Amino acid sequence: MRLSLGIVGLPNVGKSTLFKLLTRQEVHIANYPFATIDPNVGIVPVPDERLQKLSSMSKSKKTIPAVVEFYDIAGLVKGANKGEGLGNQFLANIRETQAIVIVLRVFEDPDIIHVENSVDPLRDLEIINSELALKDLESVEKALAKADSEAKSGKKEALHDREQLVQVKQKLDTGELLNTPELYSLIRANKRIAELNLLAAKKQLYLLNGKEENVSADLKAKIKGLGADYLAIDLAEVTDVSELIRKAYAILNLESFFTTGEDETRAWTIECGAKAPQAAGVIHTDFEQKFIRLETVPYAKLVEAGSWNAAKQKGWLRLEGKEYEVQDGDVIVVRHG
Repeated sequence: MRLSLGIVGLPNVGKSTLFKLLTRQEVHIANYPFATIDPNVGIVPVPDERLQKLSSMSKSKKTIPAVVEFYDIAGLVKGANKGEGLGNQFLANIRETQAIVIVLRVFEDPDIIHVENSVDPLRDLEIINSELALKDLESVEKALAKADSEAKSGKKEALHDREQLVQVKQKLDTGELLNTPELYSLIRANKRIAELNLLAAKKQLYLLNGKEENVSADLKAKIKGLGADYLAIDLAEVTDVSELIRKAYAILNLESFFTTGEDETRAWTIECGAKAPQAAGVIHTDFEQKFIRLETVPYAKLVEAGSWNAAKQKGWLRLEGKEYEVQDGDVIVVRHG
């Protein structure tokens, strides 16, 4: 399982600077709108000091971190859904991502152009979310037309899908997001709607480009009301944005487990609450189908013991079956048929 995040924002708010910090790749940064005309894609290792300690303990030949894919697209502008600017063309590039990082400018600098001619992050937030909703409307209306046609021919499942698509459309018509717990569950449970990969249904993380003191109480309240989280970073001054990845893991309810040995030490990503066979399936699909049991030691206990055998001798190694929920930091060996 690979975490993937789309980076969205108005032009000149710091998206490409963020992408460069994350990936150390040279991308085109310029002080005018639409400097990014192709989606930049970067693969970034997930920072986790536990990985290196396990690798040193096992004297592993290879150390493989979990990774995050970042997709940076051209800046959105008001009216993008009607063809304004370039960002709308690239929204399809982030449909497959699991969450969206929305970059808002909160710093004041008269020398840096703002496409709306003033710094107002609350207004910018509304513009972006409206554009996401309007882009989704195109997909939902097409799906609704198809469900209508199928329902008329007597397909009961299509009738049910139609009812739920109408619910989703009503929200999008008002420019609202679809990431409330109720709608999020509905969308994930309905295959026809889930396959649309709706942008307004994705989890959101706001990166506020500026200092914490630039962030108004109203903006904080708005983000909280959307069920999202934020991180205030002055992208002109920082060199490390790894906290962004940690926050993304939190909003997506993800955790890491490990495998370790002489050949390699590796971090794997799963949803919190995933059971042992699902975790095994992340390593290899066959492992899930042929799962027998899991041998596991918590990371801290394994490091304290100094080796897998020492942990076993101390009675810290456990055997777990199909109902075991893998915990963050578990170091595992999968036994399979």
